Amino acid sequence: MGSTSAHDHEGLGRRDLIKRSVALGLISVPTMSFLSACASSGGENTDEKKPKGQTSKDNPFGVAKGGKIDVVVFKGGYGDEYAKAWEASFNKKWGVTATHTGTQEITGKLQPRFNAGNPPDLVDDSGAQKIKIDVLHKNNQLLDLAEVLDAPSVDDPSKKVRDTLIPGTLDPGMQEGKVVALNYIYTVWGLWYSGKLFKEKGWTEPKTWDEFLAICKEATAQGIGGLAHQGKYPYYINVAIMDLIAKKGGLDAMKAIDNLDPKAFVGSDAAKAAVEAIYEVVEKGYLMPGTNGLTHTESQTRWNQYKAAFITSGSWLENEQLKQTPPDFDMKFMPMPLLPGSKMPFEAIRAGSGEPFIIPAKAKNLAEAKEFMRLMLSKEWSTSFAKEANSLTILADGVDPSVKLRPGTQSTVEVSKKAGSNTFRFLYTEWYSEMDTAIQNASNELMAKRIQPAEWLKRAQAAVDKAAKDPASKKNRRD
Repeated sequence: MGSTSAHDHEGLGRRDLIKRSVALGLISVPTMSFLSACASSGGENTDEKKPKGQTSKDNPFGVAKGGKIDVVVFKGGYGDEYAKAWEASFNKKWGVTATHTGTQEITGKLQPRFNAGNPPDLVDDSGAQKIKIDVLHKNNQLLDLAEVLDAPSVDDPSKKVRDTLIPGTLDPGMQEGKVVALNYIYTVWGLWYSGKLFKEKGWTEPKTWDEFLAICKEATAQGIGGLAHQGKYPYYINVAIMDLIAKKGGLDAMKAIDNLDPKAFVGSDAAKAAVEAIYEVVEKGYLMPGTNGLTHTESQTRWNQYKAAFITSGSWLENEQLKQTPPDFDMKFMPMPLLPGSKMPFEAIRAGSGEPFIIPAKAKNLAEAKEFMRLMLSKEWSTSFAKEANSLTILADGVDPSVKLRPGTQSTVEVSKKAGSNTFRFLYTEWYSEMDTAIQNASNELMAKRIQPAEWLKRAQAAVDKAAKDPASKKNRRD
């Protein structure tokens, strides 16, 4: 299934099975090449005690009644109740028993299992402690998901699963031309504010960076921070920096970064303008006091307490902050305001798929894992997710209209409609995790006033240049 590790795992299983079968007199030696040829197209655990199901259009992977599946889910902004609902549905359909783990310690709990060749069957590999997808791919530990994506759709068997998805949503899960992670949730990134606070203060949604700074200035004068960010996780402030780069320089500026251009940062007018704009917020004292030292939830909770006008985040924010958000807070999402001379309109947003689900190549229950993922991309399970996690999935028209979304998430839907085709999405975060970390570290220094914008640009470019030296980078390309 497109992964060296998977083939190695299958090979060991086949050799074991054949040796034992020969010993029992069940097969003769000449049969081995036939068995080997048959098994190479699959990937399921070949333990003879494991039940086998008949493959059909309704059961393309041959799931058998009474099997097992080991599911590990990142228990963050979306919780894990949705996964429990899926597991119950899976059990009802196939009699498959799920072992469920909901955790934020993905690397801590799973790295030893991957190292030992005993990974779970399906993983939501997300959060601050996720295992880097590009690292897992380079170590041949991920299944190529082509077989799932080319299987018949649950809702319309005349279509392949991949043909039922929102265009472009598979791209972030690609490594060297193969989809090895399914980014399941349709996500938007940008700025958030309280509708209640804005109404009380008479503020209107800023469309330009100057209007944004004016609100930050007024808020600061009233003892409210202008911009909060999740200081201990500079990924979040990079949402603002990178959005400004893309909107100022257009898709070419975004592609230059993803394609590791020698002028992606140093020599880019858009990058220079963007990082200087963010630094102006720092320099003028418009940051929420203490925000540089806070975790994501700490910073977001202070924002919920009206201690800042704006915060950057993705569309998981509302669900993550349910317990901390006052009932009348009226959470609102908005696009990043425009710098002068921006090539994209104000309505343009960073949007696409997030929350990567993976199937490890050495999963013991591959048939069950593949069928589970296929069902994730059915209208029934997509609607179930929306109800439990208050978010949309990558399945086109995948959520029943009767599902009522909360105010913040509903505002992301409205902003997405206004954006139309004016959406963009960086891929370097998935393709080059080391480069991503280096840029985040530079942003951490910038927000703490330990470096200036020119130094940030140098560090970001150095990270690009280093990534470009890896031969594998030639296989990742945006046109």
